[in-house]
Amino acid sequence: MGQLRTRMTKDLQLAGYSLLTAKAYLHYAEKFAAHYMRSPEEMGEEEIREFLLYVINELDYSHHTYRQVLAALNFLYKVTLKRPVEVAHFKPRKKISPLPEILSGGEVKALLDAVVGMDYRAVLMTMYASGLRTMEACRLQVTDIDSGRMLIHVHSGKGKKDRYALLAKSQLEYLREYYRSTRPQGWLFPGNTRDGHISYHRVRHAFIDSAKQAGITKKVRPHILRHCFATHMLESGVDVTVVKEFLGHKSISTTQVYAHLGVDRVRGITSPLDLLGTEKGAVLG
Repeated sequence: MGQLRTRMTKDLQLAGYSLLTAKAYLHYAEKFAAHYMRSPEEMGEEEIREFLLYVINELDYSHHTYRQVLAALNFLYKVTLKRPVEVAHFKPRKKISPLPEILSGGEVKALLDAVVGMDYRAVLMTMYASGLRTMEACRLQVTDIDSGRMLIHVHSGKGKKDRYALLAKSQLEYLREYYRSTRPQGWLFPGNTRDGHISYHRVRHAFIDSAKQAGITKKVRPHILRHCFATHMLESGVDVTVVKEFLGHKSISTTQVYAHLGVDRVRGITSPLDLLGTEKGAVLG
């Protein structure tokens, strides 16, 4: 779909989509074409329906990934092909949102200690210490580390917004050790991607290998380090509005989800049943 890809690329640019989102949409449009070995111009509603079912039942894509696939096909048919009727009946699936498993502080330490390679350890440490998404950490520049103010400048995070994230003292010490050893220029974590930074997929593999090596049996992925950052911050008493800013959330309600994950917050709370018949229980009437 060479010519069609070029048209879609231009349409995405005109619509103001970020580079990462544009790449994802083009990838899923090409995957759709490759599945049938036909141009999307020759296909329509029926092929789209079967492909979406294939994504759900065979590829077992996550809810987030499925939404991206659907968004990509929506853009392809509504904007580039100007055939909105083909995707008019497909709606996003309802999301079931189980709370993610959270690693304890000891588990996070064991995982980081098990990482092979200073670059991978530095990336994963930064994701936990600063609450960054994987791609945000992979795309950090050397100049983004502000040791004077103990902050990290995150450029074009989710929603193409800049923000500042926390820089921990021990994290800075390790990053300095890493810098002295590797002397990166430009990208803080250089790699073999087209843009020249470390690969998201290699970071993911390093995370999975380290989790196994550390004996962690929970079903986890790199993004869990961001969850752990938020949960552990709230457990240590940091105000939820501060955590919200560090994470770059639009709504406080998104950040408050992590309050429900904090086990330490409920360990010391006494049930009203245990207060019955006691002096404190007298206030219950």
